[in-house]
Amino acid sequence: MKKIVVSLLLASCASMPTHADWVLDSDASTLSFVSTKAVNIAEVHTFGMLEGTIDSDGAVRISIDLASVDTGIDIRDDRMQEMLFETGSFSRATLTTTADTDMLKNLAVGESKSDAIEGQLALHGQTVPLTFEVIVTRTSESGILVASRKPVVVNAPLFGLEAGVERLREVAGLPSISTAVPVSFVLAFDSD
Repeated sequence: MKKIVVSLLLASCASMPTHADWVLDSDASTLSFVSTKAVNIAEVHTFGMLEGTIDSDGAVRISIDLASVDTGIDIRDDRMQEMLFETGSFSRATLTTTADTDMLKNLAVGESKSDAIEGQLALHGQTVPLTFEVIVTRTSESGILVASRKPVVVNAPLFGLEAGVERLREVAGLPSISTAVPVSFVLAFDSD
């Protein structure tokens, strides 16, 4: 009888995550940004390759492959990689922050909580503090979804990107391209 009880306990523990690490599911995640040109023409773009983790201490790290920018126009993708992001020198952008591990542990499946997260964005050799307003939802016993509640505005001059924006404007023959860029995201994490 004792062996049966031990076996049942081990079997039930095997179905639970063995530690609190979370890994980003890139296929189920989206990071998008809006560019505005010629004063009032707005277009939505995305990055196709994201990586990320939340460790057991709540340390969050999201890495964005800047060469995976997708604007829907190949030549524009190439120009953004070369002229704006300068991916030969700065291939990735990285967001670091700390998650509330107690909140993550205590969320019931289907439950959502809003939170404001202070973090830092490293982009183009500069690191700038940003605040992210998010909604965190427990999607399953082993899954969470973190979505922006409001877009985060990234200001190109803070990251030394204004010269790249100007080069893009010139090559495209545009009267203007905004240097303030709203960014939104939906990030799906699974227990490791």
